[in-house]
Amino acid sequence: MSEQVKVAIAYHSGFGHTEVLAQAAAAGVENAGATAITISVADLDAIDWNALAEADAIIFGSPTYMGSVSGPFKSFMDATSKIWYQQEWKDKLAAGFTNSSSQSGDKLNSLVQMAVYAAQQGMVWVSLGMLPGNNNSQGSTDDLNRLGSFIGAMAQSNGDEGPELTPPQADRDTVQALGERVAAAARRWKQ
Repeated sequence: MSEQVKVAIAYHSGFGHTEVLAQAAAAGVENAGATAITISVADLDAIDWNALAEADAIIFGSPTYMGSVSGPFKSFMDATSKIWYQQEWKDKLAAGFTNSSSQSGDKLNSLVQMAVYAAQQGMVWVSLGMLPGNNNSQGSTDDLNRLGSFIGAMAQSNGDEGPELTPPQADRDTVQALGERVAAAARRWKQ
């Protein structure tokens, strides 16, 4: 029997919306038959670094604040300089998701920042692998990938609503699909 695939979801969530997405990613990983480990990176001293080291893939998640990943997520990235120097995450799979209150919010910049970070770590980036939804007269805001991203998953949360209401289910389902895709890719990559 093959060894169980492990996927870590390393995320920061300022108001709970990105945490909801991290849970959706974990559900997708588990739907694909892999083990999901969610790791908040808000407190660098509380991060389970061993779980990240043992993971076959890491899905990064951060809100987009001011057109970039959040400060705590950037602090996490910076805290991995020894991991980078020793290339400890080399050949792990990586992917990412982000969230902001605006439809655009310059979320693409956050995903590019994560992809560049993963490349510096020697990781292999897994895209969303999904056509855009809600981009024609037959489309709907209920479509998967309704915000039309390719490099990773994007979500939008109304700034005046809590994580129990937003991001919408379509965005949660898109991130869940990303989790499934990463777990399946990690299984193939591990063989």
